[in-house]
Amino acid sequence: MPSGYRDATEVARAIGEFDRFKRNVGTVRMGIDANEKQIGKGRAMINLDDELAEDYLAECREHLDTVDTDLMAMENGGAKLDEELVNRVFRALHSVKGGAGFFELVKVRGLAHQMEEAMALIRSRKIVPTPSVVRVLLGANDRLSELLEDAGSSNEAEINEVLGALAGLCTDQTSAAQEAVCAGGPRGMPLRVLLVEDNFASRLLLQSFLSRYGECHIAVNGREAVEAFQAALERGQSYDLVCMDIMMPEMDGREAVRRIRAMEESRGILSTYGAKIIMTTAVDEIKDVVLCFKELCDAYLVKPIDLSQLLSHLRAYRLVP
Repeated sequence: MPSGYRDATEVARAIGEFDRFKRNVGTVRMGIDANEKQIGKGRAMINLDDELAEDYLAECREHLDTVDTDLMAMENGGAKLDEELVNRVFRALHSVKGGAGFFELVKVRGLAHQMEEAMALIRSRKIVPTPSVVRVLLGANDRLSELLEDAGSSNEAEINEVLGALAGLCTDQTSAAQEAVCAGGPRGMPLRVLLVEDNFASRLLLQSFLSRYGECHIAVNGREAVEAFQAALERGQSYDLVCMDIMMPEMDGREAVRRIRAMEESRGILSTYGAKIIMTTAVDEIKDVVLCFKELCDAYLVKPIDLSQLLSHLRAYRLVP
């Protein structure tokens, strides 16, 4: 039994996380195929002459340089984890992933997501950053850099080999007999949703839709959202989903997301396993969306909200069947 697991419950939980990690690789591959069909010939929907795209790609280069340096530092540390390093790598990958989703860089998003998942397992000490593990992550980081260097054609690139290598990080930790420990499929419990929106029409639309899937609480500004989220954590009834408007009085959505993620992290909850946060925004606030990914939001929707897109996000996160 690996060191650090105190009882059978922890072993079962670890096996479940490994199993979910491997299933996610398959989900990413299927998602990539589906997205490529929607996009057409597989070309990315990114205008490389656009100032926002240029800023994103420049930031990605900086992020991945940081990831490279921090991964090597983690290898030197071995089993003695520096959580600041791990969190910095995790946040960098999340920012890359979030912007990639915005610009429809399907392969970039899929690869960054799997690297982020691997970092979550390292942070929870289910994987030790041994030299072999770090080599896989460094290889994935190099491939991610290559994709971003030719972002316009990145959706046509081949990444199955590196995805397979990432999946292999946990292969030795599980077996066919152990896979039954983890219950698969959509969650069986009703959703707990925090809807943060100051516009009545948007709030009514989302509340009517989301109430079909569970309990929906309302906040009309970022300050109320932070207070509601904290109270829910303290009661042991954390939210599964937060729909967050960006522009609101008293406290905007970006600051509210930053505080929510900080509350989760203070309780040892990495954003991968925390609430799913979907930003809602007007078209003229798109630049703010990219900034929100730095605060670890998961997705965004442009107003007026397309409920079919919202449902697609909920299904992708396995929040609903």
